Amino acid sequence: MVAISMTWSLPSLTSSKLPRVNRYPGMAFATVNKDTATLGVKVTEGLGNLPKVVLTSSHGSEAELYLYGGCVTSWKVGSKDLLFVRPDAVFNGQKPISGGIPHCFPQFGPGPMQQHGFARNSNWSIVDSENVDGSPVITLELKDSPYSRAMWDYSFQALYKITLDKKSLSTELKITNTDKTAFSFTTALHTYFSASVSGASVRGLKGCKTLNKDPDPKNPVEGKEERDVVTYPGFVDCVYLGAANELYLDNGLGDIISIKNTNWPDAVLWNPHLTMEACYKDFVCVENAQIGNVELEPEKPWVATQQLSVG
Repeated sequence: MVAISMTWSLPSLTSSKLPRVNRYPGMAFATVNKDTATLGVKVTEGLGNLPKVVLTSSHGSEAELYLYGGCVTSWKVGSKDLLFVRPDAVFNGQKPISGGIPHCFPQFGPGPMQQHGFARNSNWSIVDSENVDGSPVITLELKDSPYSRAMWDYSFQALYKITLDKKSLSTELKITNTDKTAFSFTTALHTYFSASVSGASVRGLKGCKTLNKDPDPKNPVEGKEERDVVTYPGFVDCVYLGAANELYLDNGLGDIISIKNTNWPDAVLWNPHLTMEACYKDFVCVENAQIGNVELEPEKPWVATQQLSVG
């Protein structure tokens, strides 16, 4: 048992299974089996002394993720990081990490519980890892706890599988109802992409029903997207219902990123513009989302995948 504190360190893991990391009040612990590690996966100390996992493919790409929030914070192809973490992000285990790919579960946006639910500020555990032809794969798990049940009184299991390939980063989110009664939820992957906002644009949304939250988030204006190319001319907060299963982001920095999914029926575009003057020019959000309620019976799973790839 290795205590993760201000001075903890973990060995580089270089062969088949990874430690399970759990958080207790004031302390996190990781059980490390040196004989069962996975090539291309390393658990280390991140910002704020939080446990961080570094994935490195044999093709040279790299990704980083924090067990706090199950949040992917970096995806590099070559030397370029295609994701963005805001300069005001905090890594203290008290607030969600602002940037990368945060989880919104079991609630997207505002509602009866805290904004975007609790998954993005809960500690996830490592349950599995492997290496497939040079591509590292890791699976994280989140289960109900007294913290989650205080907001949403159900038993559940969330498994989040992350695969890093040469030019792609893929995720699979599986929610299973482990309760004795049915429950409903909404969810999203709140992905922040590095971008030049003045040059960024998204293709693939034409014809979608829109719920435009500008100017009043509480009373979105319904409409239909008529543009082939959607840009970020100012404050943007818009839901696209029934979005295509592949969108294309031109990040304005010379990259075209394919955002492909299965079972994420909706999309959200967001940029805070002058409400976040320090950094709004440097990122855009293109989010795969499930805006309507998923009704999940006991013992039933819901699965959705996302694949980000760059040419």
